[in-house]
Amino acid sequence: MRLTLTALALATLLGASPALSQTTPTGKPAPDATTSEKSGGQEAVTRPNTDRPDANNPSTTGTASSAKLEEGSNSFTEAQTRKRLEDAGYKDVKELKKDDKGIWRGAAMMNGKSVNVGVDFKGNVAAQ
Repeated sequence: MRLTLTALALATLLGASPALSQTTPTGKPAPDATTSEKSGGQEAVTRPNTDRPDANNPSTTGTASSAKLEEGSNSFTEAQTRKRLEDAGYKDVKELKKDDKGIWRGAAMMNGKSVNVGVDFKGNVAAQ
């Protein structure tokens, strides 16, 4: 009986080891308007950047133009893409189409000006 319990405990411990060996993101998050490109995080981590304009602060509208859109298989729907753009402060989003590189492209309004916008497979939003 003791041997069975020991074997069971050992099997449980070995079974949990893959979960314990998961990799963790390196670098720091991108708070306080630090761009994700400069945050030092893992290059391969799929997370959106923080280069988004603040609709309440017109001086930040140029920030999104520096965001780099990456090619890749994009699973966002048109509705999800539109919401992401609206959350970034863009209004009247229209003409959204996914190009052959997986980037959603369209037009929108920001502070009364028409701008071309894009959203990549990570959810990065950029004015173009």
